[in-house]
Amino acid sequence: MTEQPNGPYGPLIPMPELTPDGLRAAVAKIAPSRIPALTRHLFEATTNAQKTSSLAPLRAFVHSWAVFVAIERHPKRAARLRELERIVDEGAADPADAIAEIGAIRQAAETEAGL
Repeated sequence: MTEQPNGPYGPLIPMPELTPDGLRAAVAKIAPSRIPALTRHLFEATTNAQKTSSLAPLRAFVHSWAVFVAIERHPKRAARLRELERIVDEGAADPADAIAEIGAIRQAAETEAGL
């Protein structure tokens, strides 16, 4: 794991190694209710990788869950993302600004995860 927690405003946990075990351990700490979804996704990715003789499904699994962890380990960033997604889902206002901010959050998470 990299980047240690930095006081009360830092991440809840360090960024884990980008392996199924590292990501599972991180999700267990920051969002334990998501472990079943992670397990299903890993099973599907493994099955698809075997069927297609390609590592692409496993890379997609790692990418998806690394971004999830990078976002969720920062509670304020995760809360802001959920708020933005709600704004887009409601469709009451022009979602362009919310969509742009969602993209920026995801890009920052990808960078933080080293993707």
